[in-house]
Amino acid sequence: MGRTKDDFANWLAPHLPMLHRTARAFAQPADQHDLLQELTLALWKARPRFDDVSVAAAFAYRVAHNAALTWRRGETRRRLRGVAIEAELLMRDAGSDPQGPLLERLYAAIRRLEPVERSLILLSLDGISYAEIARLHGLTETNVGARLTRIRQRVSKLVEGSGDGV
Repeated sequence: MGRTKDDFANWLAPHLPMLHRTARAFAQPADQHDLLQELTLALWKARPRFDDVSVAAAFAYRVAHNAALTWRRGETRRRLRGVAIEAELLMRDAGSDPQGPLLERLYAAIRRLEPVERSLILLSLDGISYAEIARLHGLTETNVGARLTRIRQRVSKLVEGSGDGV
């Protein structure tokens, strides 16, 4: 099973957008690159366990979301690392994307959710079916639907009230 770096890079390429969204939802702007590296490393380590029978996207989601949840637990050490860096990144993002401020408010609201809620909403935003989300989290489809309804309402309220320091 001599997989090379090129094999991994080719396997990883379709999952990079999901990894970026996960990093953005779980980490403050200043920490997103670090989390992205952690997620990539987790996939590198887990890749040998991928049996090529499973759906690659489901495998990548599971590994990335579990790594993000683990990373998030250690975030208290990293909180408030650099307000200046965060402000600079927000300014840069806002300048390059007309929806930048709204998108950042959305991700700021998502970062305020509990880790499982964050994972559920990200999977939903990525277009993953309720059945697959339920399987990934060990829930029923009905439970996923109910939770996502409440999560979406909460995120909407947080985005609308983001002038209050989201």
